Amino acid sequence: MDLKQRLDKEVLHRNNTDELSLDKPDPLIIAKKFNDEWISLICALFAYGNAGQIVKFLSSLDFSLLNKSEDEIKEKLKEKYYRFQKSEDVIVFFIAIKRLKEKSSLEDIFYDGYKKDFSVLEGIMSIIKSIKDAYPYDSQGYNFLIGKEAKRDKDQNIKETGNSPYKRYNMFLRWMVRDDHLDMGLWKRVLKKDLILPLDTHTFKVGQKLGLLNRKTYDLKSAILITQKLREFDKNDPMKYDFAIYRMGQEKIV
Repeated sequence: MDLKQRLDKEVLHRNNTDELSLDKPDPLIIAKKFNDEWISLICALFAYGNAGQIVKFLSSLDFSLLNKSEDEIKEKLKEKYYRFQKSEDVIVFFIAIKRLKEKSSLEDIFYDGYKKDFSVLEGIMSIIKSIKDAYPYDSQGYNFLIGKEAKRDKDQNIKETGNSPYKRYNMFLRWMVRDDHLDMGLWKRVLKKDLILPLDTHTFKVGQKLGLLNRKTYDLKSAILITQKLREFDKNDPMKYDFAIYRMGQEKIV
């Protein structure tokens, strides 16, 4: 069995709701419960660390606060913290999202950047900038949560080397753009073929073991290279392989 056949078989096996259960924790469980682009973004950006702890934290959040006053957000979240984020970081994040939500849709914010060159990276930069503009705030935990705007070359193109893979944003985009038993497909204007693999340190190692990548540096370029390889298997929907690759690593199948 060649690699494409192996991955295609794994995709068929994984594409069912049984893959999203509390004994197989994934932040997508919480996101799907609400089926909302803003709540999904919150779920994605807190998705770092142990999967069980992520789901536990997300389950404890009251997302209805996004429709409440800023004073109520401050009051209700004053005891909330998660790993690198202190309660102040969580509060600021919720207020920034609330402010954006009142003015625009998240898809519109993303599309404003994406439409220039059909670049999901430019769309991600548009979201990051909008969050920071909605509530200017600076702390280590908050900057980690929101992510940095990408380094650019002299022509203002996003550099592939020297930038992070933007794993959590790319995972969020997979949820929004793809539509199957796992992903929600809430956005209709972004093309599946433009998505980039949500590369983390685990899928990076799995990609190397499977022969999808022979590069040793964990960065944006590696995410793009793996994505290009997966496009050879399915040019219109390369990210259908993402969840399968992630589970193969998690379950030590490779």
